[in-house]
Amino acid sequence: MKSNPKKYYLVVTELLYRLRTNSGLTQKELSEKLNVQQSYISKIETGERRIDLIELREICNVLGSNIVEFATMLEKELNETTS
Repeated sequence: MKSNPKKYYLVVTELLYRLRTNSGLTQKELSEKLNVQQSYISKIETGERRIDLIELREICNVLGSNIVEFATMLEKELNETTS
C-alpha cells in the first residue's frame, strides 16, 4: 500500500489542534508561551507551515505533553486512518 504524506500531515495538524484546545489555550496564548507570532500557530494548524522535530517538541512541552506521547497518539491515529 502506498503512503500518503499529505494525508498523514493532516493527522499531525489535527492532533496539534486538539492538544492545544484540550489544554484550553487559544492560538494567541500558545504563541505567547512559545514567543512566536500567532500566525505561526495558525499556519501550523492549517498545514501551511511544516515544523521540525525540535519545534514539535517545544509545542508539546508547552501543551503539557511530550514528543513520545505525541508520537504514540500519531501512530494510533495513522493506523486508524489507514485501516
